[in-house]
Amino acid sequence: MTKLIVALDVDSLAEAEKAVDKLGGKVEWFKVGKQLFTAEGPAIVAMLKKKGFKVFLDLKFHDIPNTVAQAVKSALSIGADMVNFHATGGSEMIRTAVEKNRPSYPDAELIAVTVLTSSGQSVLDELQIAGTPEDAVLRFAGLAKNAGADGVVCSALEIEALKKAYGSEFKVVVPGIRPKGSSVDDQKRIMTPKQASDLGADYIVVGRPIMKAADPVAAAEAVLAELSM
Repeated sequence: MTKLIVALDVDSLAEAEKAVDKLGGKVEWFKVGKQLFTAEGPAIVAMLKKKGFKVFLDLKFHDIPNTVAQAVKSALSIGADMVNFHATGGSEMIRTAVEKNRPSYPDAELIAVTVLTSSGQSVLDELQIAGTPEDAVLRFAGLAKNAGADGVVCSALEIEALKKAYGSEFKVVVPGIRPKGSSVDDQKRIMTPKQASDLGADYIVVGRPIMKAADPVAAAEAVLAELSM
């Protein structure tokens, strides 16, 4: 079954803890991204682990292979259960990060970012990346899988093609999820929770539609209800 990850896109540990305490009875996974981690650092991960939650540390590492491998090691050592890095860093970067960390952290999910859900064809054209967003996602995913990554981050529009190309065991983590009636915000390649689940998403990431809702608990329950349909 598709799992829900709630994105803690807030500015402080206090705000995050308040949200977690509200949602904790419903949600198993939380995402910590650049906004919150830059403000609070490892303390936010420690808080979540102390309360018994799974943590997706979404820092999208992209650097020389050894630097990324060491950054992934640091992320896992503070308690992250899922860590990501950009597929555009190349196969050597991914392979080094995986091989240097898998023995010590066999259950960690090491995930490659393909094409951001805020990026459409115009961004690929500007960067001179050949083909459609789906073409690029499939190329990056193949590179990541061959280098040992457990899966990729992609938009919901690529789920079906990825599962067909790389198998059901290759994890697909899908941001840009927008329940019916919610604001699109800055996302371009989006889908509802049920649509993404039906296509085979392993995880969906939902931030603003839950965190900014008048009743975040009800909003999370509505997403979970869609996933169980």
